Amino acid sequence: MKQKLYIFGVVTALVVFAGTIFKINHLAGAGKLLTVGFVTMILLYLPVAFRNNYRAEGTKQNLPLYIVSWITCFVVFTAMLFKIMHWPLAGIMMTIALPFPYVVFLPVFLIITGRNKNFSLYNTVFVLMLLMLNSVFAGLLSLNVTRNRVNDSFNLSGNYAGVELVLDRLSAKVPDNPVVKDINKVLVTVDTYMDLIMKKENISTEQWKKNPETILKPDVKGIAAKALLDSGDIPEGAELLKDLKKLISSMEVTPGYSELAKEAPQIFDIVSPSGNEADWYSWKFKDNSLSWVLIYLDGLETNLNMIKATAVGHSDSTPHGAF
Repeated sequence: MKQKLYIFGVVTALVVFAGTIFKINHLAGAGKLLTVGFVTMILLYLPVAFRNNYRAEGTKQNLPLYIVSWITCFVVFTAMLFKIMHWPLAGIMMTIALPFPYVVFLPVFLIITGRNKNFSLYNTVFVLMLLMLNSVFAGLLSLNVTRNRVNDSFNLSGNYAGVELVLDRLSAKVPDNPVVKDINKVLVTVDTYMDLIMKKENISTEQWKKNPETILKPDVKGIAAKALLDSGDIPEGAELLKDLKKLISSMEVTPGYSELAKEAPQIFDIVSPSGNEADWYSWKFKDNSLSWVLIYLDGLETNLNMIKATAVGHSDSTPHGAF
């Protein structure tokens, strides 16, 4: 039985290792390998290994330690998997997982092993070193994944800022029509959202556009939603969604914009994955990190200005094509 268990453990470790290599090199199947490896290790290998070792001891004295050990592994490894895969609630799970071994496992370990006079002090030191390495690895994992996403958002912000400089120079030449008027109204709403969020961060919108790294907590979720809610002027983000829907309706009845109106919900990104309009605010503002909320607003502003630019040099009723 022990030999089979060792083989099972090696195979599980190899699957996780292969998934890690695939993930690092962005190869197809990385997510599946990591998920299968972690799930197999947490739900199959560790319970069997702990049970066999417990039975081999022939005493019930260490039963609480085995139970707590498995729970600790479950919490820590599950949090790591969620963080690596960018699944929802990963941040909350990592916040729980980092202190969990010290708050739950370590006291039980010290109490139970302290009763055993034959237990070596070196084993205790070894366990403490493992806990320290686990915390360092988990912390670096969290920082690395988060930093990559934040850097991506900063790069996007710089790209949007460059495009907007060009579009601003074209805005003065844009003829007046119903769609342009509604676009201008949406742009005012976007600016209001940005100002309220920036006010919460104690910086200006201009500071963000010049240097996105000015914001102190770019990876924290819910900050943008709280900023809008605390203002008292933005009920659950309804103002922006209402203005965007009105703009789409205007595009549908304005000559030259009808085809673009069909794609507008995707362009403005107002269709949540669930397809439920009521989920849009949570999806965009509550469940996203601060940097990505700002990027969404920056991107929306750029897309709106690009639609305006299609009317440059043409009549007020027939814009030229689409971007």
